[in-house]
Amino acid sequence: MAGAPQGSWTILETLRWTTAYLQEKGISEPRASAEVLLAHALGISRLDLYLRYDQPLSPEELANFKALVVRRRAGEPTAYITGHKEFWSLDFKVTPAVLIPRPETETLVQAVLEVLTKNLKTENWGLEVGVGSGAVVIALARELPEMSWVALDLSRAALEVARDNARQHQMAPRLHLVQADLLSALRPKARFALLVANLPYVPDPVWQQLPGEIKEFEPQEALRGGEDGLALIRPLARQAHQHLEPGGWLALEVAEGQAQEVKALLEETGAYDRVETVRDYWGIERVVRARRAVAA
Repeated sequence: MAGAPQGSWTILETLRWTTAYLQEKGISEPRASAEVLLAHALGISRLDLYLRYDQPLSPEELANFKALVVRRRAGEPTAYITGHKEFWSLDFKVTPAVLIPRPETETLVQAVLEVLTKNLKTENWGLEVGVGSGAVVIALARELPEMSWVALDLSRAALEVARDNARQHQMAPRLHLVQADLLSALRPKARFALLVANLPYVPDPVWQQLPGEIKEFEPQEALRGGEDGLALIRPLARQAHQHLEPGGWLALEVAEGQAQEVKALLEETGAYDRVETVRDYWGIERVVRARRAVAA
């Protein structure tokens, strides 16, 4: 790292140099990366960086920070370097065993809350398929305290991360984590008021074009959805109604361009009296939401 900070550098000087350095190396979000890594190295918040902008870094702090920058320069995602990612204004532990939560997935949480905030009973149960870090189900559990939850994932390592996050956010007593391939672990008569899923949906041709910091660091099994991206979503869409109570809701996150095909899959079952799409912050149809017909 030629020209890297040496000796006594202030927080602001270090931020400016690191942002320029990461930008020169082609790293995405160079300013945000610099802020998150420096705050992590100093054990303070990003806001504190600007409240204490003229504070000099000690040689030890500078050395620790430079080690983090080297990892970011190599493409390692900031969330894996710090071990944390914010989602729904909550802090979540993340490791390379789980997908890093994305802002667009907050649309999935919001889409559920729009239809499930009324008439819930204490005996209602929700189900997440593909729990990953637990970000979605834990966010929902905090917002819907009347419900208990089952969360499924094929990866044992991912379930351990989700378990740690459930404990951190005091949701463990209401969250039952089960290792399973899609719905295979459920009893035939198991019924839920909600089934939510953010399954792998990246089509193979799109996968080939993704940046290295995604392809080389995040778990492929949490991203790749086969040739058209629907290898896992398609069977779930065809079976989900079998595990929904009458009037229960299904919510699926999908990739850009997939919503209408998934909507058609759900309509083909004849099990739903309402099927609709929800757009994310960028106007993309990000969630397909459907209500199990009461008389079905």
